[in-house]
Amino acid sequence: MIQPLSYIHPDAKIAANVTIDPFTTIMGNVEIAEGTWIGSNVTIYDGARIGKNCKIFPGAVISAVPQDLKFNGEQTLTIIGDNTVIREFATINKGTTYSNQTSIGSNTLLMAYTHVAHDCIVGNNCVIANSVNLAGHVEIGDWAIIGGGVNIQQFTRIGIHCFISGNTSLNKDVPPFVKGARFPLTYHGVNSIGLRRRGFSQEQINHIMDIYRILYVRGFNISKATDIIETTLNPTPERDLILTFIKNSKIGLMRGFRSIKDRH
Repeated sequence: MIQPLSYIHPDAKIAANVTIDPFTTIMGNVEIAEGTWIGSNVTIYDGARIGKNCKIFPGAVISAVPQDLKFNGEQTLTIIGDNTVIREFATINKGTTYSNQTSIGSNTLLMAYTHVAHDCIVGNNCVIANSVNLAGHVEIGDWAIIGGGVNIQQFTRIGIHCFISGNTSLNKDVPPFVKGARFPLTYHGVNSIGLRRRGFSQEQINHIMDIYRILYVRGFNISKATDIIETTLNPTPERDLILTFIKNSKIGLMRGFRSIKDRH
């Protein structure tokens, strides 16, 4: 059902059972799949590709041009997966020629006032809490949870199944399966509660803990720690995922935990 007080460009491709509330604007190069609800006062610009059964709450702005001074009007995309919820006044910018798209996965929740900048990749089943700001080119893995008020610097990567405490800032990569807190962001252990909820066995969790004891607790530098992990721990999908993430880091990893006393 499309309310008559909304504006829908005649070239927009809207599935038959999409609901669009009053005072919403949808531009021409837009595709919205079946079952999606668009609240009032939403603006959806060219390049948006919105999946099935999404919910987009009032005031959200989807696929606006990037806040990147190099952007010159290129035709790029914003891709949003199925069953994703975008709450009030969230803003998602389209991609630049760097990757040609910004993408949000399926079954993900972006709470109110979140900002997702150009060329970001947000995975499936993520929760991004209120007022989180993602600069350009940020990558967030599946099942990550980002607490409220977090600011994430451009090109930062957050691994799968991570938990980031609220009101901090990130300028280093966060490897998979861990918790990060404090300012500057610091390793605070393995996200064991989240992993249990998602079906990881205790054996798998213990194995991940063994990896991060070597990486963050025993005092080795990153190079030495990765050598020890490779040579002393049996190959597993979790081990190999962590090692690959570390080897592909271009801005370095968040630091290990140190007590206040250690910092003086």
